[in-house]
Amino acid sequence: MGDELNYPEDLRYNESHEWARCEDHTVTVGISDHAQAELQNVVYVELPEVGVNTKQKEEFGVIESVKAAYELYAPVSGEIIEINQELEHAPELVNEDPYNQGWMVKIRMDDPSELSNLLSAEDYHANINSEEMSE
Repeated sequence: MGDELNYPEDLRYNESHEWARCEDHTVTVGISDHAQAELQNVVYVELPEVGVNTKQKEEFGVIESVKAAYELYAPVSGEIIEINQELEHAPELVNEDPYNQGWMVKIRMDDPSELSNLLSAEDYHANINSEEMSE
């Protein structure tokens, strides 16, 4: 199943399926195409307040679909400087466009070296394939 999904090469990934797009010291975060496909119909996204500080791999929110709820984990440490307000009224954007309109938060990074702890698109794809093999 993993092959028809999209994993942009310019992003870094958490093993927990969040992606990170770094521009200067700001990291935009969302969930991967794989994660939204697993969730299916996203009905609710709970995001933190702007100004909250988060740590790498710490929970920052929750995403709910008709079948399950999952915690969202920060790919980097820093301050939440923006949240995607559109998701409050249109959580389905996560399914329709996970890498653009379906983004969730923007984090001002404390430590850019944390990006090296994240997976490349190729490694993330390999990680998903090995998970699917073991199921």
